[in-house]
Amino acid sequence: MEFATAGLGTLLPKLAELLKEEYNLQAGARKGIRFLQEELERTQAALRELGKVPLEELNELVRLWARDIRDVSYDMEDIVDTFVVRVQGAGPPSKRSTKRFINKMNSILTEAKARRDVAKEIQVIKERVREVADRRDRLDTFKLDITTAKKTTVDPRITALYAKVTELVGIGEAKNEVIMRLTKGYNADKEERIVVSIAGFGGLGKTTLAKAVHDEIKKDFSCTAFVSVSRSPDTQKLLKDMLYQLDKEKFKDIHCTKLDERLLIDEAIEFLKNKRYLIVIDDIWDKEPWDKVIGFSLVENNMRSRIITTTRIIDVAEHVGGCYRLKPLSDKSSEILFYGRIFGSKDKCPRQFSEVSKKILKKCGGVPLAIVTTASLLANKSENIKVWEDVCDSIGLGLGRNNPGMDVMRKILLLSYDDLPYHLKTCLLYLRIFPEDYEISKYKLIWRWIAEGFVQQAGPQAARDQISFLEVGESYFNELLNRSLIQPAGIDGKEGIPKACRVHDTVLDLIITLSVEECFITTVLGDGMESNVRWLSLHGSNSTTWPTMKMPKLRSLTIFRPDDDVVIDPTLSSYCLLRVLDLQGCKLKGLASLCCLGSLSHLRYLGVSTYSIYCANAPDDQLPIEIGKLQFLQTLDIFGTRVKEVPSSVIAGLRQLVCLRGTSLWHIKLPVGLKNLTSLEMLESVDVVSESIAEELGHLTKLRILKVKVNRMCDKALVESLCKLGKIESLYIRSFMSELDGPMEKPLCNMSQLRINSVMFLPTWIKPASLPGLSYLDIVVWYEQREDIQVLGMLPCLRHLAFKVYCSPNQEGMLERCAVGPDAFPRVVRCEFDIFIGVAPSMFPRGAMLMLQDLTFRIEQKQFWRRGCINVDDLGLGHLPSLRTVSVHGLDYLGSDDDAINEKVIRSVREKLRHEAAVHPNHPSIYWKVYIYIHTYSWFINSLD
Repeated sequence: MEFATAGLGTLLPKLAELLKEEYNLQAGARKGIRFLQEELERTQAALRELGKVPLEELNELVRLWARDIRDVSYDMEDIVDTFVVRVQGAGPPSKRSTKRFINKMNSILTEAKARRDVAKEIQVIKERVREVADRRDRLDTFKLDITTAKKTTVDPRITALYAKVTELVGIGEAKNEVIMRLTKGYNADKEERIVVSIAGFGGLGKTTLAKAVHDEIKKDFSCTAFVSVSRSPDTQKLLKDMLYQLDKEKFKDIHCTKLDERLLIDEAIEFLKNKRYLIVIDDIWDKEPWDKVIGFSLVENNMRSRIITTTRIIDVAEHVGGCYRLKPLSDKSSEILFYGRIFGSKDKCPRQFSEVSKKILKKCGGVPLAIVTTASLLANKSENIKVWEDVCDSIGLGLGRNNPGMDVMRKILLLSYDDLPYHLKTCLLYLRIFPEDYEISKYKLIWRWIAEGFVQQAGPQAARDQISFLEVGESYFNELLNRSLIQPAGIDGKEGIPKACRVHDTVLDLIITLSVEECFITTVLGDGMESNVRWLSLHGSNSTTWPTMKMPKLRSLTIFRPDDDVVIDPTLSSYCLLRVLDLQGCKLKGLASLCCLGSLSHLRYLGVSTYSIYCANAPDDQLPIEIGKLQFLQTLDIFGTRVKEVPSSVIAGLRQLVCLRGTSLWHIKLPVGLKNLTSLEMLESVDVVSESIAEELGHLTKLRILKVKVNRMCDKALVESLCKLGKIESLYIRSFMSELDGPMEKPLCNMSQLRINSVMFLPTWIKPASLPGLSYLDIVVWYEQREDIQVLGMLPCLRHLAFKVYCSPNQEGMLERCAVGPDAFPRVVRCEFDIFIGVAPSMFPRGAMLMLQDLTFRIEQKQFWRRGCINVDDLGLGHLPSLRTVSVHGLDYLGSDDDAINEKVIRSVREKLRHEAAVHPNHPSIYWKVYIYIHTYSWFINSLD
């Protein structure tokens, strides 16, 4: 039901738009549009009500009727969009009078023909809608209640669940068993290589266990890697990924090389032959990849190396060796996971939910994915026991008892799927676009949803004006995350916010099944249905080099061929309805071939990458001026290219752009005319090289995310522009010894994240009055001022602080810092001070930093420990009641007369830290990091006390 509803959601507003006088449609066409509006509104209401019925309970006739509605709505939308493009698509008039007259006459003729054509097509669609309505049978229509879209945030319980998965899912015993097999089991004391294969069905937590073991023991190995095989393995990519992880410097260009499997295996053997390695091979589905590729590359070198594999198939695990059968969670661990997700703990569960909870847990059978998914479904229904009982009755009989198979798991997932609002069902199934095990960037996904028309603003116009499409899309993403239908990935270690997501194998199975049933996403061509393909995604080296078949309805094209160079086929220009073109999963041979895209007037999303990005001597990429013809383009992502500058002629034509991402290797230079891009919400990796460009930024009042590199001559103009960006939420400024100072006339109330690297002094506008909602601050300054620590301590919402100072204005003595009060840093959870003359906990009075959990500070023996700048006898850990970890960065100089003194200071400080940690109620972990210098040579020591 959701596909038809999604199509209607974008079509109906467009039909309403067509009725406006500016389009001057024929009377018959206007009458036809009103008929379509009324009929499709009733149909949309009926579909939404049907969407409340569990998918498996719908009969085949209803599904076919919904599919007909979907096809009609998308065809109608194509007609409307094509008409709008033809009417609005003419460029700006010429300044010469003769050409202006000719262009005007051509425009009038074009518009008249477009109106006649759309009138005919509306009549055809009208007849199709009548036929579909006649087949609607006994479906009732329902009245819709329109509500205002609300912003959904990430449920902190779900992110905590994944952040501390080793504690929450009860894998401690399994982890210890696997580690014992690797370190203390048979042959563990010999030089031979050991393999442990973790086996178990989907959703049991094999990958989680392997990752936990890997993270626990990786410090004992000279190199490590964690790679995934999946059902359709690309062994060349697997080997390249493994080599890159083993040594990112040596193999930084490995993905650009043209090496076959044999040569890649030789590279791996040569690299690993003298190293003690730890490698995890995740998700093996067949013996063949191990026998023919992976096993050969992991050389037996008598260096006590270790290999961990995971698989669903016991035969594969036994074949690889060291089979460890992962068991379901114990009852106690299942309860911790279930109740923790919903209530925080079992003690907080209301008594009336106790019995039904036991029944639900019994049916989940100790499978973590089943428990988490079911708990996420019930997390916001903790007041209605009837809902719980219905869910319990719907699950079926016990997972993992007599049949650990996927039928019941699928039923559990279907419950969560059926509970989704219609728009989220479409967004979830859209993930079929991406390959298995792919890490999907959050913002890439959201911008693609927007370009496809899946993100809709609800409610009255006034409410819609207050919330952007990006905000709505983020709410969609967070809702899917909260429901455990996607898993967080790329989590920011400092903020705990996911930057990407992954789809669990079992959830992906469900997505693929439903997508096939609804003919939603096509990943394989050649079945004779190409003429009806709307969403095409080609995966891996087994896919065609370029789609050459006629697909007149194609809306979205995505290609994932990371190891092959691709040249755009000129026939791409014939896909005139294309809205999304994402080629960042492959490598284009330069951007010249993009010139054929100028005719794709419907294009909303364009993402490209080039094969030369990682090649040091490759020429710069040039963005064709034809891109400027894409007047409806919303997202231009050239992050994976070598483009250094966007032509002004391109910027001039992209008036509807909402997202512009520059290159990853350097920032692109922006041309004059930037101020015309008033719809921009995200602007990343761009270079502000003049005051005029800095001034133009102030016109982009819808900006929410801004990442810029700034010339120090533009400091004042940039700060003046920042004052005008009232919606800005995340700001990252790269500079070098800039001032970035000036008055902040209006507070930036929405600013939550700020990163600056680097400025001369802490800008005066970084203060509570200007940044009342700032929660994340990472700043590098050259010189600290007396009051800096006090000012930072007064930021009311600050949760993460990283404050680094390159130099000290007073090299010979202690910088006299302004005293902070007992209420300083009231909400800070993570704090990092990297300052030349040091900051220690004892600087802060009792009452300050009450919520601090992770503290990092710096000591430098030669410069200040001997001078008594910090009292070694009182490091002050006891002042911090919530403390969990302490990281101490030290700098030591050897090869001088200070050696004995330095050694004594180091020993004294470490002993004092151990003592204070031991007597602290939380017994915080102490991490000691010392950089040691001997003349011109240096090395790094990292240890855990």
